Amino acid sequence: METAGARLKKIRLEKGLSLEEVHKKTKVHLNILKAIEEDSLVNLSSVYLKGFLKIYCKFLRVNPADFIKDYREPISPPKIKTEFQRAGRTESLAKTISLKLNSVRPRITLRRAVIFLVVIIFMVLLFKLPAAIRSFQTRLSLKAKTTQAPSVAKTEKNAPAALIPKNQPVTLVRLGLKVKENCLVKVKADGRLVMERTFRKGMSDSWTAKEKIELSLGNAAAAELEVNGRHIGAIGRRGQSIKNILITKDGLVIPR
Repeated sequence: METAGARLKKIRLEKGLSLEEVHKKTKVHLNILKAIEEDSLVNLSSVYLKGFLKIYCKFLRVNPADFIKDYREPISPPKIKTEFQRAGRTESLAKTISLKLNSVRPRITLRRAVIFLVVIIFMVLLFKLPAAIRSFQTRLSLKAKTTQAPSVAKTEKNAPAALIPKNQPVTLVRLGLKVKENCLVKVKADGRLVMERTFRKGMSDSWTAKEKIELSLGNAAAAELEVNGRHIGAIGRRGQSIKNILITKDGLVIPR
């Protein structure tokens, strides 16, 4: 049976993420991330342990409760070093303190524990802020569109895919999506899987790529699209599954 750390590592690898990328996004130290995946985060306060696990799980978009309850410390834990940085009075001077957690238990005052919790909450909010801003901008853009999306020309069997041309030159490929019903959504940006999940009614998001975005929908009528700043609307029937929808700088290509 897989441990909680092994399951998290498997999910990270399926999303095509390296530990360095996770460290840059979550600000959690690389040694802590490695220890979580190796189930070797020992002699650490439960507050710290749960805090790091919640940050990692939320970044991978999984439920922290499913992993925290299964996390176990090994019988023979390896030595792990934790690092804390404190700012100087007038200059950004960092001091690194390495502690052997299996031999020395840090004495944490109530004040330090509160400060640490505040830092954790701030990091979580900071991580969610860009996604919230993109979601809000997408909702505003979709509401501002009053013109009806042009219908996609029907083609005969084995005919080339329908092409919706762009209105003006673009430097990046942009895709906005909002669902009015539950819909399974899968997105690849420049050939890399960036998201695969079920969007609930009212949810929205947006993505960018240098060359192309590949989109798959489990309920085509539920999704309203915005391609390169142009509102497209729904592109299929209710319950219809459409895979490998291609979005480029030239517009939208729907496979038939």
